Amino acid sequence: MSIRLEFSGDMAELLLDRAEKRNALSLEMWQRMLALLREVETNERVQLLVLRSAAGGAFSAGADISEMVANKDDERWRSANQAAINTVQSELARLPVPTLAFVEGDCIGGGCGLALACDIRVATPAARFGITPAKLGLVYPLHDVKLLVDLVGPGQAKRMLFTGALLDAEEAARIGLVEVVADEFADIADMVLAASPHSAREAKKFVRRVLEGQSEDDEDTLQVFADAFDLPDFREGSQAFMERRKPVFRRGSD
Repeated sequence: MSIRLEFSGDMAELLLDRAEKRNALSLEMWQRMLALLREVETNERVQLLVLRSAAGGAFSAGADISEMVANKDDERWRSANQAAINTVQSELARLPVPTLAFVEGDCIGGGCGLALACDIRVATPAARFGITPAKLGLVYPLHDVKLLVDLVGPGQAKRMLFTGALLDAEEAARIGLVEVVADEFADIADMVLAASPHSAREAKKFVRRVLEGQSEDDEDTLQVFADAFDLPDFREGSQAFMERRKPVFRRGSD
C-alpha cells in the first residue's frame, strides 16, 4: 500500500510508503489520503497527526510525472486529479487537530504542498525543499501558493516559484518555511500531546481566522475565550499549576 495510517496512543501517523518512486504522489494516493484524513477527523482519540515517509529518505518527490504525462490528454483524469489535490490540501490545512510534517529528505512540488498544509514542519539537516512546476511549464495551485506566501512572504514565495530552486533545511528555516531543524520529531510531538487538546484545537481555528483576514474578536471568539474557564482542561491546568505538577488532560475517548 503506497499510503497508510497508523495509530500510537493519541498520535496518528500518515505514512507515505512508495519508496521505489521516492513517494511520488499518484491520483490513487491523493484519493486515499482524503479518506484517511476523514478517518483521523472522526477519531476522537487523535490529538496530533504526523505526516512522514514510511522508509525515511525522501518525504515526497511531488507529482507522479510518468502518470501525469500518460494522462495529459485525458480531461477526465486531469479534472479528477486536480479535484483530489485541492480537496486534500484544503482539508489537511483545516483538520481540527494539530498536524506536523517530518521531512527527512527531498520535499518537492506536491510533496512540499503537503508540508505547507501542516501546522508545523520539522526537517532533518538532510531535507531539501523545492516547488518546481516552472521547470515543467505547469502552475502551482492557488491554495498552495497562499499557504506558501503565508509562511515565507511574497518575495521568498516568488523566488521559489519562479526558479524551482531547492533549499536546504537551514535556508528553509531561515525564511520561515520550516519551524524546527532536528534529527527527530518526538520532542515537539510530546510537547503538543502534553498540552491541552482544547487549547490547541481552538488556537488552530483562531490562526485560520487570522490567515483568512480576521483581525478583531467577534461574538464567537469572545465566547470561546469565556467558555474555556468552565471546561475540564482549565480546571486540570489551573489545579496542576497550583500543585506544581504537570497537568494530565483528559482525552477524547477516555
